[in-house]
Amino acid sequence: MPAMQSFALKTIAAVAAMGLMTGVNAALAQDDAFELSVPKPETEEAMPTDLECGTEMLSGSGPGFTDDRDQAENVAIERWMEKAAKVFPDTELDFDLAKDSNLSCAVQGLYSKCFADGIPCKPKG
Repeated sequence: MPAMQSFALKTIAAVAAMGLMTGVNAALAQDDAFELSVPKPETEEAMPTDLECGTEMLSGSGPGFTDDRDQAENVAIERWMEKAAKVFPDTELDFDLAKDSNLSCAVQGLYSKCFADGIPCKPKG
C-alpha cells in the first residue's frame, strides 16, 4: 500500500507541476503583444496654439523588428519626418508638434517595431 500512495503522490505532483508550467507559459505569451503606451514628453495643453497644420495623418515605421527599442522609435519618427518634409518643405519640423500624434510599438519578446503617426504642424509666421 505505501508504494501505491507514493506513486499517487508523485503523479499528483507531476500533474501540478505541468499545470504550473502551462500557467507560466501562458503568462509569458501575453508579453508578446502590442504595447501601445509610449508616453509623450509634453501634454497637449503645453503645445503652442499658433500652429499651421497639414490636412492628412502621416505614418512612419521601420523596416522590421529590432532588438533596440530606442532605435525602433527613432526610425519610426525619422520616416514620419521624411513624409512631413514633403508637406512643409524648407521647414524644420518636430514630431512633438504634430497634431494627434501617437508613437506606438508592437513587441514580440525582446524585439520591437514602432509606428509614428500624426498630422505635421509648424509654428505660424
